[in-house]
Amino acid sequence: MGRYEFTKKLETGNATIDKEHRELIDAVNKLLQACSEGKGRASMDETIKFLNSYVDKHFSHEEQLQQQSGYPGITAHKAFHKQYKQTLKEITSRISVSGPTIVELGKLNAHISVLISHINTEDKKLAAFLNQK
Repeated sequence: MGRYEFTKKLETGNATIDKEHRELIDAVNKLLQACSEGKGRASMDETIKFLNSYVDKHFSHEEQLQQQSGYPGITAHKAFHKQYKQTLKEITSRISVSGPTIVELGKLNAHISVLISHINTEDKKLAAFLNQK
């Protein structure tokens, strides 16, 4: 199970957003590590809860920045966030119930890849917009 890296390529140029993305990727790695080490349910649930609440916190923070700056892409960005959180909760709650099966881990990894590409495109657009303000 590979780890995700916060590379230079993922930097948006907005210090706050980058810091939160770094912490988000750390949270993902902690969950993947807990899954691969066959950690107990309690430890895994804690990691799952942290990941979901961090995603919520980060997304609402990004949306605040968009609101304050009059970001033109806010509607689509918010819709992505809403859908993303929903799917993440579904995947992680199945991992919590049935353990980290190959199928659920595959779904989790695919879902994290979606987030990485969102950071690479949409969040970079947002940061560029914020940097002009």
